[in-house]
Amino acid sequence: MSLDSQGNSVGTISAEKILIDKPLTLACGAVLPSHELMVEAYGTLNADKSNAILICHALSGSHHAAGYHKDDDKPGWWDNYIGPGKPMDTERFFIVSLNNIGSCFGSTGPTSINPETGKVWGADFPALRARDWVESQKLLMEHLDIDCWAAVIGGSLGGMQAMRWALEYPDKLANSIVIASSMKLSAQNIAFNEIARRAIKSDPDFHEGHYLQNNTLPKHGLALARMIGHVTYLSDELMGQKFGRELRSGTFSQGEAAPIEFQIESYLNYQGDKFSSDFDANSYILITKMLDYFDLSREYQNNPVDAFKNATCNFLVVSFSSDWRFSPQRSREITDALIGAGKNVSYAEIESDLGHDAFLLPNARYEKALGNYLSGIADQLEGNCP
Repeated sequence: MSLDSQGNSVGTISAEKILIDKPLTLACGAVLPSHELMVEAYGTLNADKSNAILICHALSGSHHAAGYHKDDDKPGWWDNYIGPGKPMDTERFFIVSLNNIGSCFGSTGPTSINPETGKVWGADFPALRARDWVESQKLLMEHLDIDCWAAVIGGSLGGMQAMRWALEYPDKLANSIVIASSMKLSAQNIAFNEIARRAIKSDPDFHEGHYLQNNTLPKHGLALARMIGHVTYLSDELMGQKFGRELRSGTFSQGEAAPIEFQIESYLNYQGDKFSSDFDANSYILITKMLDYFDLSREYQNNPVDAFKNATCNFLVVSFSSDWRFSPQRSREITDALIGAGKNVSYAEIESDLGHDAFLLPNARYEKALGNYLSGIADQLEGNCP
């Protein structure tokens, strides 16, 4: 992994593919004898290895969270918040960002070869739970010879992983930072995910998930799924401000033959087409199902206070006012459960008109809240693990 700091960017970054040569038993009972993870790292690990932070990505995220790849002018997905002097300060922390199993950016997943058949996994890749991602991350942690994370941080599905870490390995993280997340999906969220999956499966090129063997891609279905999802990540206010009812082409004048296209239509079509060229349909189905299955307190008689009882780390919970997909109410439920369990928790509700995507985008108050919390961790790194 290379690091070239330039200004407040981590500079040019290269990823490393790491072989985890240990069996991983998944929640569904299947076993991966070994698996590969694409990983990027930013900053420098200190002498006692106490300054490591784990970044957990959401549905469509990857290992490329910050900096730039060679010959690519698009920065990593969390570049606004990772770098020298930024909230996740690479001058103080060693930050590990991976692409989780089941995804499609180089880690073992549906586009990988099934060693038992010699063919692409495709739709036969095993079902996953958030705990499977945590177990894989724990194996990566051992590979890197890190004993305790200074913090595990994630937004949306990433926040679910951060909470799961606190339950599964309470002695392996000092802080859990949960951003724009929830302890389980609402029925509405599950409904949106199912509509998106149905869009993919209805594409004639889907071939019951075995499209690669048939030399096809369900690009139309995946594009539609992304358009559905993307609308839910934005707020009505933001869409109104950004697009309104502006036309890209055509006119409402009588006798006009040119087709009418609104700016919002053009934007969504672009987002859908781009995503369908970059992402894998089976991964999308697999990971949205993972989101649906997640329920932090299911194994604790549906009592979230009991779920958090064994956690020993500190918590920061962050929500955004216009996020209706993972609303502030969901974050307040997490905070209330942590308080009920007697845990040390800070909560920040950030005013924003950017919807669910706000956790990725610049916001001065969000930057200060996250930066202040992490700065406090950096100031007290020695002996901060439970």
